[in-house]
Amino acid sequence: MIAEKDDLTLGLVEKHSESGPLAPYGSDPARTRGRLHPEPPPPTRTDFQRDRDRIVHSTAFRRLVYKTQVFLNHEGDLFRTRLTHSLEVAQLARSIARSLRLNEDLVEAISLAHDLGHTPFGHAGQDALNACMRGEDGDWGGFEHNLQSLRVVDHLETRYPLWDGLNLTFETREGILKHCSRARAQKLEAAEPGGVGRRFLDRTQPSLEAQLCNLADEIAYNAHDVDDGVRSGLITIEQLAQVPLFEHHRSATMADHPSLKGRRVLHETIRRMLSAQVYDVIGETRLSLAAAGLASADDARRAPPQVRFSAPMREQSAALKSFLHANLYRHTQVMETMGRARQVVHELFAAFRHDPGQMRADFARRALRPDTSESARARAVADYIAGMTDRFALREHERLTGQRLLD
Repeated sequence: MIAEKDDLTLGLVEKHSESGPLAPYGSDPARTRGRLHPEPPPPTRTDFQRDRDRIVHSTAFRRLVYKTQVFLNHEGDLFRTRLTHSLEVAQLARSIARSLRLNEDLVEAISLAHDLGHTPFGHAGQDALNACMRGEDGDWGGFEHNLQSLRVVDHLETRYPLWDGLNLTFETREGILKHCSRARAQKLEAAEPGGVGRRFLDRTQPSLEAQLCNLADEIAYNAHDVDDGVRSGLITIEQLAQVPLFEHHRSATMADHPSLKGRRVLHETIRRMLSAQVYDVIGETRLSLAAAGLASADDARRAPPQVRFSAPMREQSAALKSFLHANLYRHTQVMETMGRARQVVHELFAAFRHDPGQMRADFARRALRPDTSESARARAVADYIAGMTDRFALREHERLTGQRLLD
């Protein structure tokens, strides 16, 4: 049962954003749908600020510094990781939220938590673990990092004496669960009636803050993958000339600074590209919100999605994403590295399923209990692997197999 917010503290924290009063369709922490386990309200923070602070202090958040975005952590000190990506998403999302008068603290909490469930080795690790959880020996529900992020904050963090997880508010948990199949939503609804799975059954929307985080995630990874891709030498500025969004801002940069050379050209182009996308989202969303006439955060949930690009910017963003997929994510060097990463995950899964006692003690106990089903045992293994950093996964793989697949 979701605990209701205690009205006694409504006067202790002002309801506002830095740009003025919170918009009527913004998520007011005084009206949160509460936490799974009732707690006394924080005396000097809002509930969303408390969520953010719990996320920042979590073990899963610290592990993000050694989890792959595109390039493995050991491939270079300056490439993005899941941690730096999450920080960039939070920065972009807060900037947009301030202009739209949405709740900045909720936006920050969702942004910082959205990748807590990601595996080592990025999407290659996720795909491998999903294949393991739908393997030849049985289908144990697959693996998806959004659902895993929710598992982390609801169950896998063990910091408090009275419950598992971080006991975050409904609104933060709702924002973390970006995608969910109907079958999985039905299971969530059975465990938590009216909870975070309901909207996938009702086909309603999450909060505007959650919608904003989804789009900020897309803006951030497109921009920083351009930067990292050029830094790595796998793509070039000359290749990027075929991408209208990039070339428009590169040409404008050179027109304003004809003598500019080297990485300053790339940095200024990306800065302008980011600004253009942010201002486009703000302008288009303001138009959408004005037309929708929303009077509350719940109105926003019942309305079509409101936080959006304009049609031209959506087209340009999609073209950039397609370019990165073809030229960076599918680059032979990246594919070779990620093929080895998938092998690491597959072989770790097989080794731990065969001998759960090789896992950390708390995961081993879960897997070895006499009443543990095969599905629950496989899930314990998946939870353990998903929580690993890149370098720990490689060390464990070498310990168990004697192989060093990635240096």
